[in-house]
Amino acid sequence: MTEIVKVESKKQLRQFIDFPHDLYADDPNYVPMLYMEQEALLDPKKSPFWHHSKAEYFLAIKDGKIVGRIAAIRNNNHIAFTGKQEGFFGFFDVINDEEVAKKLLDTAAEWLRKEGLGKMIGPASFSTNEVVGLLVENFDEPPFIMNAYNAAYLVPLIEQYGFVKSTDLLCYDFRSDRLPHEAMDFAEKLEARLSERGISIRQINMKNYQGEIEKFLPVYNASWAENTGFVPMTDAEVRQIGKDLKMIIDPDLVYFAEKDGKIIGVALAIPNVNEAQIKLKRGRLFPFGLFKLLLGLKKIKSIRILALGTLKEYRRLGIDVCFYVRIIKAGVGKGIRRAEASWILENNDMMNRALVQIKGEVYRKYRIYEKDI
Repeated sequence: MTEIVKVESKKQLRQFIDFPHDLYADDPNYVPMLYMEQEALLDPKKSPFWHHSKAEYFLAIKDGKIVGRIAAIRNNNHIAFTGKQEGFFGFFDVINDEEVAKKLLDTAAEWLRKEGLGKMIGPASFSTNEVVGLLVENFDEPPFIMNAYNAAYLVPLIEQYGFVKSTDLLCYDFRSDRLPHEAMDFAEKLEARLSERGISIRQINMKNYQGEIEKFLPVYNASWAENTGFVPMTDAEVRQIGKDLKMIIDPDLVYFAEKDGKIIGVALAIPNVNEAQIKLKRGRLFPFGLFKLLLGLKKIKSIRILALGTLKEYRRLGIDVCFYVRIIKAGVGKGIRRAEASWILENNDMMNRALVQIKGEVYRKYRIYEKDI
C-alpha cells in the first residue's frame, strides 16, 4: 500500500532532496545536484520564487521506504504572463511502479485543481527558467550542467497517466574535431557587417558583474517571451542566478551585443561542472566533496551554451551565429573538446537553422508534457 505524505519538516525536506541519490545509486550517468543549492531553491525562506508563487512537495512511502517524490507548483508570474490557468509539476522521481507514479501525479493534480488550475504541465523545477523537461532521448551519458536526468521508464509512466507532448527541447552537440571552419570564417565577415550597422559584440565586464547581470534581464525576458511555458524572471531571481553562477563563470564565454550603448543580445556559456559534480557523494560538499569539486573544475573539457538570444527587431542579422562562433573559438582555445547548446525549442526554426549551419548535431531531447486536469 502506497502512502502519500506532504513535506512539512526539515527532515522530510532532506529526504525529498536526497531521494534521487538512492533511486539512481547504481546509475553511472546520474549527477547529484548540490544539496545546498537544492535546499536553497526549495526553502520558502531562501528562494525568490516564493515572493510571488507557491508549491507543495510530496513523498510516496511504500513498505516503510520512500519510493517517489513530486512537487505541485502554482507559478503566479506564469499565469499572469500567459493568461492560462495552468500549473507545473516537477521534481518527479519514482521507482518503476505505475501505481506509485499514479498516486504521486494524482496528488499533484488534485492540489493544482484546488488552486483553481485546469492544466498540469512539466516536469519543471518551478519554471522553464530552472531545470525543465523529461529526458526522452539518449540515456547513455551524464547530463550537462543544469539539465535534467531521469530513467527511461519515466517516459511510459508519464504517458500512461495521460500526459501528451507539448513540445520537445533539443540539445545540440559540438566537437573540437568537427569545427565549422567555413561558418567561423563567415562569422568574422558577418561581425564586420554588423559593425557597419553600429552593432558590436563584447565580453562581459567582470569588474562590473552586478551591473552586467542587471543588463541581462530585460533582453532575456524579451528574447524568450515566445517560448512554451515561459515565465519572466524577476529582478530578485536573476540576481540569485547571477550569484549562483559567479563562481564558475568564465568571462571568455559570456557576450553582449550592443547598439548605441543599448544591450540588444546576450550569450551565456558556462563550464560543464557536472564533469566534476558527478563524483560528489549525495551532492555534499563536506567533508571531502569540496576538494573533489575544486580539483575536478580544473579538468573540465566541456561547456554548455546555456542562454542566447537577441531582441526581436535585431534577429535575422546573424548575431546568434556570431555569438556561437565566438564561444566555440574561445572554448577551443582553452582546450575545450565539446560543447552542448541547449535547450532549443523544436519549433524555433531560426535558431535550429543557425545551429545546423555551424555543424551542430541534435544528440539529446527533453520533452515538456501537458494534461488537462
